[in-house]
Amino acid sequence: MTYVFTPPPQASLAVVNSTDRFPVRRVFCVGRNYEAHAREMGNDPDREPPFFFTKPSDAAIDTPCAIPYPVQTNDLHHEIELIIAIGKGGHDIAEDDVPNHIWGASVGIDLTRRDMQQIAKDTRRPWDMSKGFDNSAPIAPIMPLADVPSLTQGRIWLAVNGNIRQDADIADLIWSVNEHVAYLSRSVALAAGDIIMTGTPAGVAAVGKGDVMTGGVDGIGTLEVTIS
Repeated sequence: MTYVFTPPPQASLAVVNSTDRFPVRRVFCVGRNYEAHAREMGNDPDREPPFFFTKPSDAAIDTPCAIPYPVQTNDLHHEIELIIAIGKGGHDIAEDDVPNHIWGASVGIDLTRRDMQQIAKDTRRPWDMSKGFDNSAPIAPIMPLADVPSLTQGRIWLAVNGNIRQDADIADLIWSVNEHVAYLSRSVALAAGDIIMTGTPAGVAAVGKGDVMTGGVDGIGTLEVTIS
């Protein structure tokens, strides 16, 4: 096959204790999946059906890393999240069968241009440019599922310059991993290489140039991201 120009490199992420890399196909993000965060964003935390937005595959980058403060924002926010990496595709997956489709797990940050997102909300326009910009999904090396202690409980946290801002437990997810992955698979056929960012707990706030974000999910991974 001949292309009209050289295709870009395959987006990929590091794997724990391996030189192999996880090829990234798509990045799905779950919105409002922790009750306290839904409240802090002014939304009803009741258990409404989960909703999703996306980021480009090459928004996912390895950590530790240093990334430039993004353009077109004065209000860049951190959102620490449990990451699910899909290793086997499927459509309309049963909740009990979801673990058979998961390759591994990690921790990442959904960086958000909050001022741009608010304008989009106020004008009822898509969120794409507030969520799907360059370097907006720094992610720690992915841990194979066999080594993951739990996807139902474990501390999730984020600090900025050593000061804790987000501190919760993945047991607080409104929609569990099995539930929201199954739900997503009814709308799209999931495929190997898909990444799912599972939502963020309360405590999101702004970061600026020179700030260092550290965070993790106990037993799964930690990360460090510097805003340059």
